[in-house]
Amino acid sequence: MNTTEMEKWIKDFYQMRNWTKYGPFIRLGFLMEETGELARAVRALEIGRDRPDEQRQELPELKKELIEEMGDVLANLLILADLYDVTIEEVFSTHQQKLTKRFSGEIEPVKNT
Repeated sequence: MNTTEMEKWIKDFYQMRNWTKYGPFIRLGFLMEETGELARAVRALEIGRDRPDEQRQELPELKKELIEEMGDVLANLLILADLYDVTIEEVFSTHQQKLTKRFSGEIEPVKNT
């Protein structure tokens, strides 16, 4: 599935569920909620939850939850972008140009450590 198909599927699904009626401030709130759930999934995967009221999850289940939460964040970001008639390609292209321009004066690329 390419990004245009993904954007269309998400928009259509959210419209079908009547989830696109919310304006940008409410959508941003949903995005922050999903970002918090993504942070929780990352924490569970990296350092665990250490909660006696929760069952310990195995790695495949933790990774599945991580991917699901990434999807929720991405979907909310795409719906927010759609409210402003912005495509994911525009977001990436603009981001790429900004970073390229910002770091164009570096003599050597930063190396991973």
